[in-house]
Amino acid sequence: MWKDSSGIIQVGQSYRDRHKVPAPPVLMTLDTNTLPVRMHESQRRQEEWEARYRGGLTAWDRGAVSPALEHWLASGDLTPCRILAPACGHGHEVLVLARRGFSVTAVDISPSALKALDWALSEGGLSAEVLEADLLQWTPAQPFDAIYEQTALCALVPDTWVDYAARLHTWLKPGGRLYALFMQTGQPDGPPFHCDLDEMRRLFPDTDWIWPKTAPLEVPHPTGL
Repeated sequence: MWKDSSGIIQVGQSYRDRHKVPAPPVLMTLDTNTLPVRMHESQRRQEEWEARYRGGLTAWDRGAVSPALEHWLASGDLTPCRILAPACGHGHEVLVLARRGFSVTAVDISPSALKALDWALSEGGLSAEVLEADLLQWTPAQPFDAIYEQTALCALVPDTWVDYAARLHTWLKPGGRLYALFMQTGQPDGPPFHCDLDEMRRLFPDTDWIWPKTAPLEVPHPTGL
């Protein structure tokens, strides 16, 4: 059985000064040799995830909000702010956050998943910014106060994790918080890919992130592929 190991990681104040991570180049300055490759990879990722949603191959989807989010809301660790939900899928957490007064931006690469989320928001009389995008090519107009990271990291192939982690950092304001659930599958393949906690410490190092001193919250996951 899968489980999520969750925690709150805060952005270090001096990251941008030390690393100077640039925004992705605008289209006019892209190397024409790499542009087709990036477009092909993005199209491939979209086709893969769209097929999963259309085929109902979404065993990672609880069908309801994660207990970890409910815990953070009930404890007061997470209060209304401008928050990003990357790889939101059907957006169970997006609905809860919108209902609680958060300004939510939800991003996913699957049109079918976002169509279902749009319908659910409309039915509930709720609002959120819903965007179709490849997270490895997307840049927000401005950074967020918080990010709710639940299924994006474990869905991406590990070779892209360093890139994605750097993007998470630039998407947050200085002092912003990453509310992360690290999927614990114990399996070598994926998706979802196993997010070993020691590897997560290396991916989100103490030099750039402030990890909580408390032990991570473990949340059993009822399904598997």
